[in-house]
Amino acid sequence: MNPSITIGAVARRVNGILEGDPSVVITGLNSLQEAGPGDITFLANPKYAAQIAQTRASAVLVGKDWKGTAPCAVVRTDNPDLSFSMIAEWVVPPVPRPAPGIHPTAVVAADVRLGVAVSVGPYCVLEPGVVVGDRTVIQAGCTVGRDSTIGPDGWLYPRVTIRERVRIGARIMAHSGTVIGSDGFGYARQGDAWIKIPQVGIVEIGDDVELGANVTIDRARFGRTVVGNGVKIDNLVQVGHNVRIGDHCAMAAQVGLSGTTIVGKGVRIGGQAGFAGHLTVGDNAIIGAKAGIPKDVPANTFMSGYPAVPHEKWLEAHAHIMRLPRLKERVAELEQRLAMLESRLSSGDAKKG
Repeated sequence: MNPSITIGAVARRVNGILEGDPSVVITGLNSLQEAGPGDITFLANPKYAAQIAQTRASAVLVGKDWKGTAPCAVVRTDNPDLSFSMIAEWVVPPVPRPAPGIHPTAVVAADVRLGVAVSVGPYCVLEPGVVVGDRTVIQAGCTVGRDSTIGPDGWLYPRVTIRERVRIGARIMAHSGTVIGSDGFGYARQGDAWIKIPQVGIVEIGDDVELGANVTIDRARFGRTVVGNGVKIDNLVQVGHNVRIGDHCAMAAQVGLSGTTIVGKGVRIGGQAGFAGHLTVGDNAIIGAKAGIPKDVPANTFMSGYPAVPHEKWLEAHAHIMRLPRLKERVAELEQRLAMLESRLSSGDAKKG
């Protein structure tokens, strides 16, 4: 890290308001709890606000509306989380970029077209008809299938597999173990046997997409499986055949999108949410973690639970569930009192007889 970076320079970089000594030198980045002298940290989630009073950091980024005191310099910004990311990109040296060229162990078909300054790492395989845009990096052990296209400024981390006829836009970032274009899960029942349905479609991925480790995106049965521009997908997500994901969606780990699910623009999906096939999720919807989505979701709604319902109803239902143990106790008490009353009534009737 550059030892000459001061908190004054940081405040100017993020267009922030500094409260404290501008000459304080920043030598690292860390969380509120782990930060020490020389570190800069940030507060994005209000639940951690109390940790500011105990932080040993030299500076902290907070929102412009934050109210409190800190034992260090404070920089107020519109978005502390984004500002912290900007600082990280500025002060932390990037991972060295592999040198352009083809490693001697790579297998590259004779008709492959490589742009300017492309890097192909050890033991990669680029099949016939592949086109790779300028400055794209393909690291060790990747496979790019026949007639696939990758745009400029992409980065495939080790052991990414791209099957045949996949189309990928500019600035793709695909992490290790990701598979793009494998066959969709399609079978027809014939007697007691399952007959495989040919998956003859393609996968099409837009610009500025990031795919986490071990993401799987299946090719379409026919037509296209589509991932729009600016989509961010976490580790271990399954995208089924003929799914269409709109621009600038984000989904956390272990989400499962069954075949022909249509996801609108700007949708946010929590971890482990599952979607039945042949349904539509409207623009800007929010899907809570572990939600089960059996039917269409309207635009601009927040759905949670299994089966998913509007989030407010799910919170209400969950509150009732948490009261069940006490309700059980009350029912038991009422049953005991009822039994006592019935016993007394029976005794009274016996005396009258």
